[in-house]
Amino acid sequence: MVGNNGARPVQFGIFEVDLRAGELRRNGSKVKLQEQPFQILTLLLERPGEVVSREELQKKLWPADTFVDFDHSLNAAIRRLRDALGDSAENPRFVETVARRGYRFLAPVNGGNGSVAKPTPQPAARSRRWHIFVTAALLLAGVVVGLVIADWPRHFIPINSSQIKLRRLTANPENDPVAGAVISPDGRYLAFSDNNGFYLREIDSGETHALKLPAGFAAVPAAWYPDGAHLIATWVEGPKSASSLWQISIMGGSPRKLIDDGRQPSVSRQGSQIAFVRGPNLDESLWLMQANGENPRPLLVGQKTMFGMPAWSPEGRRIAYVTGSYLPDLFEVRTGIEIYDLDSSVRQTILSGVPEAPPRPLPVVPAGPPRDHEGVTASGRHPVTIDHHLGPGLALDEASHFGPGLVWTTDDRLLYSRSEPRPNQGDSNVWSVPLDSQGHVAGAASRLTATPDDVSNLNASRDGKRMAITKYSVNPDVYVAELNSTGTRLSTPQQLTLDERRDFPFSWTPDSKAVLFASDRDGIYHIFKQQIDEMVPELMVGGDEQTVAPRLAPDNSTVLYVIWPRLGEASVRGRVMRVPLSGGPSQTVLEQDGLGNVQCARFPSTLCLFDVRGTSELLFFRFDPSTGKSEELPQARIEDTPAYAYNWSLSPDGKILATAKGKGGLVTRKDPSITFLSLENGSKHVVTAHAWAGIGSIDFAADGRSLWTSAYTNTGTWALLNIDLQGRTRTMLEDTKMAVGWAIPAPDGKHLALWKARGTSNVWMLERF
Repeated sequence: MVGNNGARPVQFGIFEVDLRAGELRRNGSKVKLQEQPFQILTLLLERPGEVVSREELQKKLWPADTFVDFDHSLNAAIRRLRDALGDSAENPRFVETVARRGYRFLAPVNGGNGSVAKPTPQPAARSRRWHIFVTAALLLAGVVVGLVIADWPRHFIPINSSQIKLRRLTANPENDPVAGAVISPDGRYLAFSDNNGFYLREIDSGETHALKLPAGFAAVPAAWYPDGAHLIATWVEGPKSASSLWQISIMGGSPRKLIDDGRQPSVSRQGSQIAFVRGPNLDESLWLMQANGENPRPLLVGQKTMFGMPAWSPEGRRIAYVTGSYLPDLFEVRTGIEIYDLDSSVRQTILSGVPEAPPRPLPVVPAGPPRDHEGVTASGRHPVTIDHHLGPGLALDEASHFGPGLVWTTDDRLLYSRSEPRPNQGDSNVWSVPLDSQGHVAGAASRLTATPDDVSNLNASRDGKRMAITKYSVNPDVYVAELNSTGTRLSTPQQLTLDERRDFPFSWTPDSKAVLFASDRDGIYHIFKQQIDEMVPELMVGGDEQTVAPRLAPDNSTVLYVIWPRLGEASVRGRVMRVPLSGGPSQTVLEQDGLGNVQCARFPSTLCLFDVRGTSELLFFRFDPSTGKSEELPQARIEDTPAYAYNWSLSPDGKILATAKGKGGLVTRKDPSITFLSLENGSKHVVTAHAWAGIGSIDFAADGRSLWTSAYTNTGTWALLNIDLQGRTRTMLEDTKMAVGWAIPAPDGKHLALWKARGTSNVWMLERF
């Protein structure tokens, strides 16, 4: 086998590796592969058929003085390598996982003999550039959707302070995320749960014991009582049940229910009261009850409001919490940190977030952590709602300037998480701000961490010196699957987009050979086109504005897309744009306040629709994609609260409008339903999606005879359903490890473009000296 200075590349199967150029090729076409996965591939190719240990890989990939989450980073690099090779951990053809040891390359390499010379080292500046960039990027700014440039190493950046130490406590894999974790009052123990059980870990020794609970009682730890012997846990009893609060003793015994419909509890330092959250998402309330669950009473009842887990002041007379308010008329989510005085019933805002862009949601909730009937994860995160018809933009939690958890220390410092500026707005970190005796901010905020991923939960020991933080990450990608000739069976979806960005499909080219999708790989959402047999996409629409929701116009030669107002702009006016499918300059079609989704029928129909939604009504307009002339369709108007919970799809022949008020993490609905409206005679009929806690986006099939619908249960199962116009439902795909989003059918009816996303969730300890 010829090495770096030889003439021919290393070959295996349909792939070849050019070590001199640092490239991987598939059938002669270049495959995008980041530096670390490429280095792993090179190391495996040096010793085909032999086990290369994880320790060897770690030493090769990261210098000894690099502070990095090795397990997470190595797992991510192996996953990216497998994605590039079209390989899988379950049925490996190339890269095999050898349990508790490392990895082995399975395929014959250039006939199976010889060795691979080591490639010329890549410039060391890559890691240094990352450190320089992060140092420069430590600015306070609002965020929208997570952006992480794919070939940047995901290194943890050490804080330049001898008073702060960051230590990892759990190392759960992607298919078994930590559902919830809380540190004990004395800082000795971590209670956490995952898909396999409920555990107590002694932090200093690492010794871990399973806590025996009744069969079927899948509890998630949420808070400790001050005695250190009892916990409050949440439990979702069934697919359509609310989250309830339970008291658990670490010494054993039967759990005792405290209250139904409760989540995100926080016990006062004196142990006498519990503050917690109730109600459907965006209409949440803050409640108070005695430590034994008696005398529950509401403290704050909001409309279009979200509450994070409360934090008690040291004396127990005030509560701090993160709150977010959705303003549908302005299409904004505004967030802040407030303090509520229990004696005076006065609430005050102490930290304010900048106005965020509209919650045009993207469903990126991973399977795993149990959710309650509003779709809130057990750790307290508000998951993203599921409606690409509003377009890609914000997850309600990821849109928040501040994360959902707070810690109020005995020395009157408030610890909180806030999101990073671009290009890392998918990451958030922990900050600290001093408070005076009245609960007002008394000085400048200081940063405590500078790490990748999103901080989804904060809780601390009684003295505040040890704090547990849950780090969470997720990356949706475009997948393509094939349908059989009768449309009754779906092949295993194959990943199309191979990066660490957020990619969401919206349409196909007329020949059904390429997918149009929106991606944030350039820092903001742009529109791309990618052939299903190619590895690299083509940029269609770039620029410095959020360009989303690419849809094919009826003429089959024009792509329509949407531009929304910039973040923080007073205007709520969006624009529908058009661009030639073959490429060229864009032109404005129309401008509209409150612009939502855009869709068109297929030729010979010329119907195109857009929607405008307010607090309690959803309006539909037909428009000409050439002139922009529009008029309302009064028969399609929906008057309901909240109107933003609806999504819709136009049939390919332009004759039927389907609407769904799915749960989607926003609206409680025991039996999610779909309404079919005839645009010819105004008749309606309704079908119900039984057995599912919620349905997400809906999209007409290519023949217009059924809908593709994402659905989920509150116990972690996601599915892709096919529902015909009579309500007959066929489950086409189920997944307990990855979230399944919308599915866009190709015009020929033979392919689907859908997104799937997996998430990771692990616990770290921030220790202050």
